[in-house]
Amino acid sequence: MIRIAAVGDVHMDEDVVGRFRPALDELPDCADVLLLAGDLTRHGTEAEARCVAREFGGLGVPVLTVLGNHDHQSDQVPQVVKVLEDAGIRVLEGEGTVLEFPGGRLGVAGVKGFGGGFAGRCASDFGEPEMKAFVRTTNESARALEAALRGLDCDLLVALTHYSPVPDTLAGEPLEIYPFLGSYQLGQAIDSTPTALALHGHAHAGSERGTTPGGVRVRNVAHPVIKQAYSIFHLGDHLDASEVSGIGHSGIQQSWS
Repeated sequence: MIRIAAVGDVHMDEDVVGRFRPALDELPDCADVLLLAGDLTRHGTEAEARCVAREFGGLGVPVLTVLGNHDHQSDQVPQVVKVLEDAGIRVLEGEGTVLEFPGGRLGVAGVKGFGGGFAGRCASDFGEPEMKAFVRTTNESARALEAALRGLDCDLLVALTHYSPVPDTLAGEPLEIYPFLGSYQLGQAIDSTPTALALHGHAHAGSERGTTPGGVRVRNVAHPVIKQAYSIFHLGDHLDASEVSGIGHSGIQQSWS
C-alpha cells in the first residue's frame, strides 16, 4: 500500500504561513508523499513562492507539485519554480517521476492543464486565431500529460493536474465557467493509460469526487473543497482503482480564497 497526501489551492502569502505546518509536520506518520495540485500562491510572485517553500519544504516526505493559473499571474514562473525546487519541492510540467516505497513504485505525472470544456459544451479549434490558440494550448497540455504518464515504469500511476479532467468534480460551480475550469482532453489522456488515481484543484466551489469516462477515480483536492490540511489516499497493491480511499486530516478547517 502507498499513502498519498494531497491538497491544492493553498494560495500562500505571508499571512498564511504557519497555518498548515502543524498538520504537515505529522505527514511522515501518515503519508509517503505529498502532492500539491497548483495555485500554491495568490499572485505568482517570487516572494509568495518563498512562503510556499517555508510552509511545504523539509517535511520528511517527497513533495511534488504542478503550478496553477494563480502561479502564472505575475509572469515569474521561472523564479517561482527555482524557489520551490531549491526547497526540495519538485515541479512537474509535462514530466513524471517514479518514487520507490515499501509498498511499491509510485509514478506521478503532472501538468497544469488548461480550460476548454467537456463533451457537448467545449471549445473547438475553429475560427479566430485566439480561439485556435486557446484550444491548441489545451490539446498540447493533454498530450504532454499522456506522454508523461506513458513514460513511467511503475506499479501505481497517478495523474496530477490543476485543471479538472472531468465535469463531475465541478458540480457546485456555475455551469458558465466549466470551460475555464477543465477539459475533457485531460480525461482522455488519463483514460489512455493505466492510471489509478487523478488529482486536481482549481474548482473552489466544486465537488470532491468524480470519475473519468474510462472509470479512473478523480478527486478535487482544492483546499476550499476538502477544508483540511490534506486528504490521504491509500493505493493498494493490486492496481485496482476501487481500492482508492480518501482519509481527511483535520489539521486545518478554515478555508480562504
